[in-house]
Amino acid sequence: MPPTTRRVHDLTALLETHMPVWPTAPLPVFEPVGIVARDGYAVERVACTTHTGTHMDAPYHFLEDGVTVDRIPPSQLVGTAAVLDLRTEADGTLLHAKSLEKHWPKKGRPDFVLLRTDWSRKRAATREYLYDFPGLDPAAAQWLVQRSVRGVGTDTLGIDPFANAKFEAHKVLLGQGIWILEALDHLDQLSEGTEYLLVAGPLKIAGASGAMARVFAIEG
Repeated sequence: MPPTTRRVHDLTALLETHMPVWPTAPLPVFEPVGIVARDGYAVERVACTTHTGTHMDAPYHFLEDGVTVDRIPPSQLVGTAAVLDLRTEADGTLLHAKSLEKHWPKKGRPDFVLLRTDWSRKRAATREYLYDFPGLDPAAAQWLVQRSVRGVGTDTLGIDPFANAKFEAHKVLLGQGIWILEALDHLDQLSEGTEYLLVAGPLKIAGASGAMARVFAIEG
């Protein structure tokens, strides 16, 4: 019998020169320095922070003694995932624990949860996209800790709303060794109530607080 075809969803934002990033970060540049017609080969130079586009935050991002991205075991980057459709749940820029509970899977215990707000559809250099995105309040982050998840993803620029300058949700999650995926894309391709196999592959950068990642959700 032929192998079963699995549908693979790419949840990764396209990396582009001067794409929208965290407001205080430098704009990224992806520059061709080798061109086939001229040089006989193509190659590019990249200048950006490790938290550009779809990326993973490792515990070291906010914890001096936290695990760096290169030390996250591969076994912690692959597992079952559930998407929570929170498009209508934001209280201003806050997502509360009661909303997570409302959309939590009725069966099973996912390794990872993906928070769908559809904010990625607004991706542009606008005040709304950069500053007004929804994020977890600290109690909601703690609620996820109690569910023993290994990772949390969001399609916004940050797991905290921009106004939370203390980055409390980051610290709650990373403090428990729970990695964070930010600036995911295409969560609208996924369905609440369906279990996916998530594969998150951050660049293996020595001693880094995070890294750009290619992320796939596999169904079937």
